[in-house]
Amino acid sequence: MFVDSDGWSGEGEFTQVVLDRLRNVEQITALKVEDAPSTRSEADYNFIANEIFVTFAMTEREETVTRLLFFPGTKRVPVKAMTFEALIRLLEESEGIGPPDYGDEAMIQYLRTERIVPPYQTKGYKLVELVRIYESDSRKSANEIK
Repeated sequence: MFVDSDGWSGEGEFTQVVLDRLRNVEQITALKVEDAPSTRSEADYNFIANEIFVTFAMTEREETVTRLLFFPGTKRVPVKAMTFEALIRLLEESEGIGPPDYGDEAMIQYLRTERIVPPYQTKGYKLVELVRIYESDSRKSANEIK
């Protein structure tokens, strides 16, 4: 599996959990993770937004076709080894991930929040982590993800 994390700062504990789970899925050939432009940090909260692009493996299937109205034949058709809906179900059943906060045919979104109180400080901050997962075009090579 090819994993491109050059555009990711490495922040986000939940993002790392999701990436670790996706690395173990055989039907995925490439992952790209990067920081989203909406990442912000203020005195009382830290907003981390990460995007993950998933490329599924391709397999081939034979379909029956009719040529010139009379002659039967077959042709090979490329098919994704996993669908985006199957990926949603897989992540829902994964320990530490669960169902997405939002999901449709093009994106899965998770939003996690926690209160962080560092030692020796009276006031902590709120950590908000947003993770969005998109399907990348499976026909592109691993170097062209996104």
